[in-house]
Formats: sequence, structure tokens, C-alpha cells
Amino acid sequence: MPTKRAELLAFLTLAVLIWPIVAVGVVGGYGFLVWMFQLVVGPPGPPH
Repeated sequence: MPTKRAELLAFLTLAVLIWPIVAVGVVGGYGFLVWMFQLVVGPPGPPH
């Protein structure tokens, strides 16, 4: 069974290091996908 100290260290590692990196990666990946999609299909809006 993990100790309280090990559990706190694991939580802080996740909260401070891992999740912010994952969040930036997900948002950046989504932005990249939208960018590539718009390069192929064109920007949204009414057709001209």
C-alpha cells in the first residue's frame, strides 16, 4: 500500500507536470487538425 507521501508526490507530479502537458497537446492537436481541414476544404462561411 502506498504511503501518504508517495501518494501526494504522485498527485503533484500528475497535477503540475503531466496534465498541463497533456492539455496543451490536446488543444494544439485539435487546432492543427482544424487548420489542416481548412487548408483542404476551405474556411467556414457561406459559399462565394
